[in-house]
Amino acid sequence: MGPLTARLLMQRGRPKSDRLGKIRSLDLSRLNLLSEHLDPKLLSRLKQLQELDLSYNLLETLPPNLGLPHLRILRCANNQLGDVTALSQFPHLEELSLEGNPFLTVNDNLKVSFLLPKLRKVNGKDASSTCAQMENLNRELMNRVTAHWEKFVAALGPGKETKKAQADFVKSAVRDVCYGPDSLREFTQWRARLVSLKRPDDVPLNLPSTKRACNFPSAQTEGGPSGPDSSQPALQLEPLHFLQCHSRNNSPQDLKTQLWACAFEPAWEEGHSGATSQTVATCGGEAVCVIDCQTGIVLHKYKAPGEEFFSVAWTALTVVTQAGHKKRWNVLAAAGLRGLVRLLHVRAGFCCGVIRAHKKAIATLCFSPIHETHLFTASYDKRIILWDIGVPNRDYEFQASQLLTLDSTSIPLRLCPVAPYPDAYLLAGCEGGCCCWDVRLDQPQKRRVCEVEFIFSAGSQAPGQRVDGLAFVNEDVVASKGSGLGTICLWSWSQTWAGRGSQSPVAVVVLAQLQWSSTELAYFSLSACPEKGVVLCGDEEGSVWIYDVGHILKQPPPQLAAPQAPVQILKWPQPLALGQPVTKTMVNTVVANSALTYLTALTDSNIIAVWRRC
Repeated sequence: MGPLTARLLMQRGRPKSDRLGKIRSLDLSRLNLLSEHLDPKLLSRLKQLQELDLSYNLLETLPPNLGLPHLRILRCANNQLGDVTALSQFPHLEELSLEGNPFLTVNDNLKVSFLLPKLRKVNGKDASSTCAQMENLNRELMNRVTAHWEKFVAALGPGKETKKAQADFVKSAVRDVCYGPDSLREFTQWRARLVSLKRPDDVPLNLPSTKRACNFPSAQTEGGPSGPDSSQPALQLEPLHFLQCHSRNNSPQDLKTQLWACAFEPAWEEGHSGATSQTVATCGGEAVCVIDCQTGIVLHKYKAPGEEFFSVAWTALTVVTQAGHKKRWNVLAAAGLRGLVRLLHVRAGFCCGVIRAHKKAIATLCFSPIHETHLFTASYDKRIILWDIGVPNRDYEFQASQLLTLDSTSIPLRLCPVAPYPDAYLLAGCEGGCCCWDVRLDQPQKRRVCEVEFIFSAGSQAPGQRVDGLAFVNEDVVASKGSGLGTICLWSWSQTWAGRGSQSPVAVVVLAQLQWSSTELAYFSLSACPEKGVVLCGDEEGSVWIYDVGHILKQPPPQLAAPQAPVQILKWPQPLALGQPVTKTMVNTVVANSALTYLTALTDSNIIAVWRRC
């Protein structure tokens, strides 16, 4: 479709007229329109236009000066819009349709409510609840920006340049003023910027030279009572939320649905050092939930009747629109009993692809840290398959292709790309031990057997027992669990790999042992927080074992040293369910976000526990 013409507008306008100024309703849907096709000079001649349909086009933005002063109804469904701020040019808008724009989020819904005060319907639904939420957020943000402004002014020294100080204040307000769940951070930053530019008039910026800056005490060093290992301080963690959002039929009496895996969403602040997310995906039973850890709000819930989900994994895709612009898009993969992988666009609320990956249940899956579209799936059929999920087409559908098949001698339970060589080797904890495959795509074989099996006890000639926990703690050190009762093993990948020779199995080079529960029960998954040098694992009593292994990474203890005690054990807080305390539960998995500000534990009793670092 080329630029719009007056003739086309008169053909598609109602009532029929030979004058653009008399058209009240205009249908421009399904014309493959790009944003540059909306000519403001032409459209501004529609002086009486009240209803405009732009659905099913390729619009990424709306021009800011369309000049439609009487527009009351606007339909922009099924486009590629990534921003809604241009809607402020339609102050009399009463009805708006934006569904099917996958790059818009809940932040944009709140922006719409703020920008369009007369809006009554959004996507066919009453807009009053969203407006009320926006007003509450806006009120609290105004208070917080005002308080931040007062502190900022008090801390200014004499002679501070006015323009420079105002610019610094706007930056600091956008960075430091926080309120509401992480999923609304983009909205709060947007509002904080606008409020900051209109700082309160009753607090003058120009300070008299006699006024001194206030001295605020610096933040106290985090610490706490010593844990079982008295040489390391315990983290200050408080239980924050207990959620029962995976219940079958939403029944509060469901304390039996087992919850298996969780993963924190990739942070949205691309390129920002230290960026972390507080949004976590959890799976168990027939549901996948996406939860904001700060508020405990279940942001999204996806259900597949007849399914039992065992694993979830995120990837951040870079999608190029038809106009050539790049968009970042977080996609969640979920899999389980039926052998299917579902690719979920959680922010838009739909499943945009299904991969029929295996004929048996999928135990676990993970994305490559190097190739954003490469997904490993591990199944009870004793196979691991590497898929390329590709990028979605214009209808946001995926077409996955199979790249490799890796055969295992036992069921693979945990997958872990080898940290220093993630595009070359894949490590797996299996029912029969720990194995490694060559996954380089420049090799000719598309079906491969295990290259190396690892053993954990000196003198043994056979692979070890079940390995049901596996994670890289840094670029070299691996944490694994299951090969020895009551311990977690820390071993060196580089030293083990260097000594493999031509033999298999290969004995791992153990750096240290971590003391853990002496239970004979299995399938408690461990995780690592590499940025903090922390290893986490749940147990059969509902406790969370926390190990600070930073000192071990710097200087491993002597080989015959006793197992290292955890720095802390978080005891089960015994929340109430149906009026009774839940006193006995198993923590199947526990994961922290990269900054270790939130910790999420999943249990056998349909309870998600969220802790927050104080």
